[in-house]
Amino acid sequence: MLRFTVLDATLFIASVLAVLLVAAAVATAVLATRIDRRFPAEGKFITVNGTRLHYVDEGPRTAMPVLLIHGASSNIRDMLGPMRQQLGQRYRLIAIDRPGHGWSERGTNHNSPDAQARTLADALGALGVDKAIIYGHSFGAAVATALAVERPDKVAGLLVAAPATHPWPSGTTNWYNHFARLPFVGWLFTRTIALPAGLQRLPAATACVFSPNRMPDDYLARTGVELVLVPRRFMANSIDLTGLHGHTTAFAPRYAGITAPTIIIAGEHDNVVSKDIHAVSLAKAVPGAQLFLVPNIGHKPDYVLADLVAAAIDTLAGTPRDLAAIAKTMADVVAADRFGPLEACPPPYNANAVQA
Repeated sequence: MLRFTVLDATLFIASVLAVLLVAAAVATAVLATRIDRRFPAEGKFITVNGTRLHYVDEGPRTAMPVLLIHGASSNIRDMLGPMRQQLGQRYRLIAIDRPGHGWSERGTNHNSPDAQARTLADALGALGVDKAIIYGHSFGAAVATALAVERPDKVAGLLVAAPATHPWPSGTTNWYNHFARLPFVGWLFTRTIALPAGLQRLPAATACVFSPNRMPDDYLARTGVELVLVPRRFMANSIDLTGLHGHTTAFAPRYAGITAPTIIIAGEHDNVVSKDIHAVSLAKAVPGAQLFLVPNIGHKPDYVLADLVAAAIDTLAGTPRDLAAIAKTMADVVAADRFGPLEACPPPYNANAVQA
């Protein structure tokens, strides 16, 4: 008759867990390879300050340059999607994967928006750009505003959409970003569980980012959002987000020094960041900033209000457009095409978490 001691049971459980972890690690490696192959680099590479950056530079070389800075959990495919159609024939569009995202290396000393901003400013110089209109979405707005603060010589105009630029009450973000940063356990998490679990959650989570607006049917297939689930990018994204509160605490008092013409676009129904804490506060801080809070709009005005974004860039480039009229028209149109039941998504901003 077989007898199992406590030690035997412990060893058995440990063996099963080890097998499961190895299987999860293998599955993650296979899935990561497939994701990278599905969404390969579509641009060129340039080395700036020792870091290899992936970028797209297209449009007329004599036109006003526009630097597109993507948000968290994102890459240049996301920013280029609506802007190519809107602006590609009239502006020089430059989109750069932020360090550690898309196909850019993380490099060293890129763990804060201001550090990333300095490298992006130097990248503009390396590409022969004197000044550009800087356009950042969400987390990208923290980078864009830092660039405007520290490198005003590179900024012809500043546009931010659904900005994440100010400290919020809890100072936290989603639990998995903090978990990923735990010593060893976080490393293991990103290489075993995060990717397969994230793939299951991604469609619903992304739809909620768009909420209350409708996510384009081909959005996930075109933008490669799942690239962020690959371990090295997941870790970079987690470092970015868990450090955002500290950055915004330090930089918010400096926004008053921004001298570039500034336009801020935000949705009244943003489920991801608080319009009052971020967009409204930024408008109060930046001298002469224009703020457009648009009803019926969530966290993706870069897509849902692409016409307004393009008009704002025209305005910053010296061709004034009636932004208030465009915003009102688009809000009325969008009101008839809502995403659906909001109960499936997080409530509008609360003091407990900022998700992007």
